[in-house]
Amino acid sequence: MNIETIWQQYSSNLRGLLLAKISDPHDVDDLLQEVLIKTHQHIGQLKSREKLKPWLFRIAHNTVIDFYRRRGRQIDLTEDDLWYGEEAAALNMSDCVLPFIDALPPETAQLLKAIDIEGRSQKLYAAELGISYSTLKSRVQRGRAQLRALFEDCCHLEFDRQGNVLEYVARSGSCKSC
Repeated sequence: MNIETIWQQYSSNLRGLLLAKISDPHDVDDLLQEVLIKTHQHIGQLKSREKLKPWLFRIAHNTVIDFYRRRGRQIDLTEDDLWYGEEAAALNMSDCVLPFIDALPPETAQLLKAIDIEGRSQKLYAAELGISYSTLKSRVQRGRAQLRALFEDCCHLEFDRQGNVLEYVARSGSCKSC
């Protein structure tokens, strides 16, 4: 893999990602250079060409985190320094997940909505239902596994080491929930 070709193909997308997270364009330029250096230093560790894009975006994401950590140690951050504002707080991912939850059996859907969407305490919800806490935890885990299966039927998902979704590709025609 040639670093020049990779950079030519992905640098504008990486710049867009950085611009979405960093308010100062000069900082974006510096961070883009940092991403280029990290890419050049570690490209030999990449085992598969198919994983190049998520790998580059993970480097950029980690670089942004490091940037805010460094700045947080140097100065107190203000709202203007952060990449997100009021519009980010208004985003509600539950709207994207609800169709999938609704495709589950009604009992499971109700359980996941209460725990994962409404944020109710598992212990208190178990007491409300009159079941043991461990039973509820098992039902939540089973429900989440069923939900994940629905997502995987709809899309091919690629995860990082912590289980966060890095990338997805929709499976044509197989999704009934989105």
